[in-house]
Amino acid sequence: MRATTLIATLALTGGIIGAGAMFVPAFAQNAATATTTTTTQANWMTMEQVQTKLESAGYRDFDKIERDSKKYEVKATDAQGRRVELDVDPVTGDILKTEVKRSK
Repeated sequence: MRATTLIATLALTGGIIGAGAMFVPAFAQNAATATTTTTTQANWMTMEQVQTKLESAGYRDFDKIERDSKKYEVKATDAQGRRVELDVDPVTGDILKTEVKRSK
């Protein structure tokens, strides 16, 4: 009877350790992703720097500069006086996309 209990205990312990080993890589991956995101966002330009760069490119009358998960979204007026919505690269300040809005 004692040998049966010992074998069952060892089998149960092995199963628990094996199950735990399956979850460790998942937790490690999530931690690495969080660290990468934080490090990446640490390289982002500030909203003031983005606005300054856009002003030097001829944009003015900024209504909104919003930080998104992968870019800045900016609503402003371009050099031709049109209302535009811009997607701006957060690290370089380059304009990724320009959408001209209709006049009201």
